[in-house]
This record gives sequence, structure tokens and C-alpha cells, in this order.
Amino acid sequence: QVHLVESGGRLVQAGDSLRLSCAASGRTFSNYVMGWFRQAPGKAREAVAAVSRSGGIKNYGESVKGRFTISRDNAMNTVYLQMNNLKPEDTAVYYCAASGSVISVTSARWATFSEYDYWGQGTQVTVSS
Repeated sequence: QVHLVESGGRLVQAGDSLRLSCAASGRTFSNYVMGWFRQAPGKAREAVAAVSRSGGIKNYGESVKGRFTISRDNAMNTVYLQMNNLKPEDTAVYYCAASGSVISVTSARWATFSEYDYWGQGTQVTVSS
């Protein structure tokens, strides 16, 4: 059982930076691949980023590659999403999720929703133009 709570979302201007955090309960945080997803009104849920259990391997959706960075601190049971050069199209509810089944974040399955066992309730990021 893993409980995830996102924080850090707020209203920002285009071009600004923002860091989201996701705090996880329990003592088995390092057993999970951690991912960030987002969903905007009228759009499908989109895989944003994922990080391996040890934190050494990362993958990103094409729309955020080069702008966003995912990281994790297993000692603090926390995963982060650093978002730079934010654009209005980044406006969405951002969710963190934990996967016990994804073997490698370099595989295509990292972005598959059904591979993630636990989800947070989301944090709203709004980027004004």
C-alpha cells in the first residue's frame, strides 16, 4: 500500500520554472518506478516522465524533453518534477504514480497507465500566456 500526495502546483507565467513534489508513504518507496503524468481538459492523459528505482535512469515524453527533469530522493520517499520554460500547453493536473511492474524506464511500458499501481490525487499547474 502506497499513498502518494503531490504538491507544488500553482499559477505561473509562461517561461517560468516550477518544481512539483510527490511524497510517498511507507518503507518500500525504492521498490517502485515512479512516474509523472498529466491531463488537461479535452486531452488524453499524457506520460510526462519516469525514473528508475535507484534514480539513475530517466525517460520523458517528447513534449517535455529538454525542459523537465524528474528525480527522486529515496531517503525522503519523494519524487520531484522540475519544470523549466513552462508553456501554456503545460497547463494540466499533474499526477505522480508508482509502478511495481515496470522493469525498465527505457522500455515503452514506462508510459502505460495500467502498469502503475498507485496514483496521487494530482496538483494543478496553470501557465498563463
